[in-house]
Amino acid sequence: MARYPLPDRLRVMNLAITSGYVVPVDGDPIDGGTVLIRDGKITAVGRDVRVPEGTAVVDAAGGWVLPGFVEAHGHLGVYEEAEGWAGQDTNEMTDPNGARLRALDAINPADLAFGDALSGGVTTAVIKPGSGNPIGGQTVAIKCWGRSVDEMLLREPVSVKSALGENPKRVYGDQKKLPSTRQGVAAVIRDAFMKAQDYKAKRSAAEAEGKPFDRDGTLEVLVRVLDGELPWCQHTHRADDIATALRLAGEFGYRLVINHGTEGHLLADTLAERNVPVIIGPLFTSRSKVELRQRSLRNPGILARAGVEVAITTDHPVVPIHFLVHQATLAVKEGLDRDEALRSITVNPARIMGLDDRVGALRPGLDGDVVIWSGDPLDVMSRALRVFVSGREVYAYTEGEPVVADPYYRESSDR
Repeated sequence: MARYPLPDRLRVMNLAITSGYVVPVDGDPIDGGTVLIRDGKITAVGRDVRVPEGTAVVDAAGGWVLPGFVEAHGHLGVYEEAEGWAGQDTNEMTDPNGARLRALDAINPADLAFGDALSGGVTTAVIKPGSGNPIGGQTVAIKCWGRSVDEMLLREPVSVKSALGENPKRVYGDQKKLPSTRQGVAAVIRDAFMKAQDYKAKRSAAEAEGKPFDRDGTLEVLVRVLDGELPWCQHTHRADDIATALRLAGEFGYRLVINHGTEGHLLADTLAERNVPVIIGPLFTSRSKVELRQRSLRNPGILARAGVEVAITTDHPVVPIHFLVHQATLAVKEGLDRDEALRSITVNPARIMGLDDRVGALRPGLDGDVVIWSGDPLDVMSRALRVFVSGREVYAYTEGEPVVADPYYRESSDR
């Protein structure tokens, strides 16, 4: 995929995307609609939008205009493609409790996956540590274009990643230390939260008495989980592990988000009753281990019909990031409501991860992350033609060649 500086006219911040079939996702479609963006934010969406003088106009006639997709669980930049061990920074598998670790510190914006994301209409991704540890670390939400992760940053931290099931017990079992069983994995998590409760009490007492207090980076993060500031993203596949995740959340009162949820459909009524969302996927994989025996494209539809809020994930690079929309398409084929499928890669992941004040829909006040498609994005023959992040065009499919704007390019006036 070529990376060139795009023409000046394509890199403006104030623009109007006109004449397209506008799908806000959280509202009714607008045929011949306009999306107005000023200073990187959406200021108007509708059919009769007045375009201020001096605003650049992008004609989307014949195309579909949607918000950029949101990947709620990926490893872009921390599990780099075509790099081998040198670009593998997903798991710090030397400490079962890695709450103090931050995915932010390991993201390489030069990962080829970011260009692929834009080609698939994905403009926002929540990057998470891997599932090798019972407690993996802090997640971060970034835009899929920029020179440095600090410039790409949307919000950090977004949640804390944790894992149950096969992965952590295999990693530490191979090292002949705790945890080597499901009992041990749950015990590590439970012990960590008990220590965080004690730490919080001691910290409060020290503050009340005006005494100094030795901070602990790991426990500070877990206290934020206990206080409801950060959701707990729980990697879990099997129904029994999902039940353990629910049990632990009940014991400590934190906000639980099920990640993967391969057998979540077996407990769909319980998840709906407890208002626990599921980030489900990846869906284009073989059943490579016991936990994935019930992996099926039918499962998102079963969960959604039960009243569970669902987001679909690629778990990139397990499934390439630009196939996010194709997973949604085939989930529709297997019973997921079509409108819900679009929500599962836009407003739902944004809301689940606490980002819906910035991304996930075409609505005034949200970021100008907009994608012009050649047709219905749920049609596998449609492609993203032009992609805007905060009102700046960063990807274009022109004359049969995809072009990603070079984030390091600056005009002489900017130097």
